[in-house]
Amino acid sequence: MNIRTFFVGALLVAGVMPLSAYWLQSSSRPPGAWLSQPTAVESDVNSRVDWPTHFRDQPLTPLPLSELEQRFARRFPGTVARFTDGEHVLILRQVKRPTRQLHPAADCFAALGYSIGRPRAVVDADGVPWSCFRASRDGTTLRVCERIHDSEGRAWTDASSWFWAAQYGGGPWWATTVVETADSAP
Repeated sequence: MNIRTFFVGALLVAGVMPLSAYWLQSSSRPPGAWLSQPTAVESDVNSRVDWPTHFRDQPLTPLPLSELEQRFARRFPGTVARFTDGEHVLILRQVKRPTRQLHPAADCFAALGYSIGRPRAVVDADGVPWSCFRASRDGTTLRVCERIHDSEGRAWTDASSWFWAAQYGGGPWWATTVVETADSAP
C-alpha cells in the first residue's frame, strides 16, 4: 500500500465518521424526520436575571416588549428586556452561550424600514466604548448605540468580534442597545 492510497482512505474515513454518528443517533426516528427538525434554539428564559436598576445614574423603568420583540425573545438563547430612564430606551439581552442570533441592531432597524447610517466607534463621557449609528424613517431620526460586555470587564462594540471571542468560553454576556432621538443625542 502506498502513502497516497493510505491518505485517501484516511480522508474518506474521517469524512464518513460524523455522518455515521448522525445515522446511528437518528436510527430511532421515522424516515424523513430530520427534514422537520426545528432550527431555533430553545430559550433560556427559565433562568432568573438580575437586571440593572440604573443607567448613567438614572433609575430604569421596565417597559413591555413589543409583539415583534416577544417573538424574537421566544427563539433567543438568552433573556430580553426593555427599559427606559425617561430619555433613552434600553434593550438589554443576557446571553449564556455564543449565538448568531445576537446580531447588530442596525440589522433590526434596517429590517423595520429605517435608513441606516454607517456605524462608528464612540467613547461616552464615562470612557465606555460604543458602536453608534443613525436610523431614519418617516421624518424621525434616532441615534442607536450598542455594546456587549461580560462581568470580567471584557467588551465588544460589534457582535461578530464578540461571537468569535465567545467561542473560547466566558459568559454570561450583556448586550446593551440604547435608543434616543437624534435631537437629544450629544
